[in-house]
Amino acid sequence: AVGLWPCRALLARRGGALRALCGSVRGLAAEPETHFGFQTVTEAERREKIYKVFESVAEKYDVMNDSMTLGIHRVWKDILVHKMNPSPGTLLLDVAGGTGDIAFRFINYVRSVRERQLQRKLKHHQNLSWQEISESYQEDKSKSLGDSQVVVCDINKEMLKVGKQKAQHLGYSEGLSWVLGNAEELPFDDDKFDVYTIAFGIRNVTRIDLALQEAYRVLKPGGRFLCLEFSHVSNPLLSRLYDLYSFQVIPVLGEVIAGDWKSYQYLVESIRRFPPQEELKAMIEDAGFFKVDYQNLNLGIVAIHSGFKL
Repeated sequence: AVGLWPCRALLARRGGALRALCGSVRGLAAEPETHFGFQTVTEAERREKIYKVFESVAEKYDVMNDSMTLGIHRVWKDILVHKMNPSPGTLLLDVAGGTGDIAFRFINYVRSVRERQLQRKLKHHQNLSWQEISESYQEDKSKSLGDSQVVVCDINKEMLKVGKQKAQHLGYSEGLSWVLGNAEELPFDDDKFDVYTIAFGIRNVTRIDLALQEAYRVLKPGGRFLCLEFSHVSNPLLSRLYDLYSFQVIPVLGEVIAGDWKSYQYLVESIRRFPPQEELKAMIEDAGFFKVDYQNLNLGIVAIHSGFKL
């Protein structure tokens, strides 16, 4: 037995080394950690938690947006579409746009542009007969978007369901389609869209770098990237007031209106964890975009980032 002791010791040491090596390999294979609000979670856990957040809030999403921002989110979205300035024939991809807010504004904007184009056309042809004028209007009505299309892509089935219901209720059907898809792995061909928008969605993407790469991939050369997102307030006094409102009021509104404190607590925390304006600008440039800039709205409560694929 004494003679066998060195062999046993050697085997024990080797076994311990092997277990340590296996532990190291498991550690290397473990999924990277990220954040869910102020919590540290794995990327898979974050994706699952965020899906559940939006599944939970989908039905009350629009009401809560109005309550949290006092309706100002509508103005921010209007500014985004005016900054886009789409013309008839534009092909837009709106990512994380399940409830349709950007899509409906896009359709309204293009219809308005088409209407103005028709009026200018008719003014320059004063000798047209009544029948010719009537036919022109009928043709414009049948092609009010001038071949423009907007594809709404969202990873959450419940958000898409709410958007489709709104579209039906408001009478939007022409030039509008809905696709279930992940911003980090879009189900579209390369060089397909003229404009890519993501409004209040990129903050909830687990891998922002992958989402930006996908945005670049699906845009045509010359295409434009536009991102509307909560950002960082530069004014110290406003920043303190904004924090007070965010953490003390918004979760309470979430509980009262949507019956969901935790989801809105996460949304507030996610804003604080989101990269500031200059950092996001650098990330967009790293994805390959040129002429990247941003416009602060309401002193940086939100910002619109813009870039081009050249």
